[in-house]
Amino acid sequence: MNDLSLLAACGQVCIHNPSAICVKTMPTKHEQKKWDCRYAATEGKPRVAQVLRENHHLLPTSGDALDLACGLGGNALLLAQSGLTVQAWDLSSVAIDALRSCVATECLQMQAAVRDVEKQPPVPASFDVIVVSYFLQRALAPALCAALRPGGLLFYQTFIKDKVSQQGPTNPDFLLAENELLTMFAPLRLRVYHEAGALGDITQGLRNEALFVGQKT
Repeated sequence: MNDLSLLAACGQVCIHNPSAICVKTMPTKHEQKKWDCRYAATEGKPRVAQVLRENHHLLPTSGDALDLACGLGGNALLLAQSGLTVQAWDLSSVAIDALRSCVATECLQMQAAVRDVEKQPPVPASFDVIVVSYFLQRALAPALCAALRPGGLLFYQTFIKDKVSQQGPTNPDFLLAENELLTMFAPLRLRVYHEAGALGDITQGLRNEALFVGQKT
């Protein structure tokens, strides 16, 4: 079984190239070691999630931002480059060490920390922007909504059940049901949403994933 097949069987995918996509599951010591190994082998620049890359014009000009389950920190770097003061949290010390090195080189306003976000979610009213990509833990949804300050934005992107290929997890626990993000983050005002699934010409457009931007009123 190759690396991709092994990860798919575990409900995760990580392809080691500059456009790598990683989906994380429940954090355990075994999971932490696994992700440390994966990140140590990853090459290329950290990937920015499409939901943030295509909608970064919605970001405020200043404020506090969180890249939750940040991995190598592609989202965090873009947030910091946009003028925000950034926190980046991940279970993997390898990923956080790599991100810290990058931050030091670019002199960005960011604190990267090893943190189990399920045991230590963000506290209420602590961030103006939160970004989550390829991490699905439904129980965290209320805490994420509460962590936003008034007017704050949540950018979220991960895989859906209505996929058109084998990309992403196979475990349905880590796949979104149809329009599930709209339910999970119903307290937020919808600003951007995309979920094409298998509709129409499946060779065109973004498939397999849902993108969401919501604002706290």
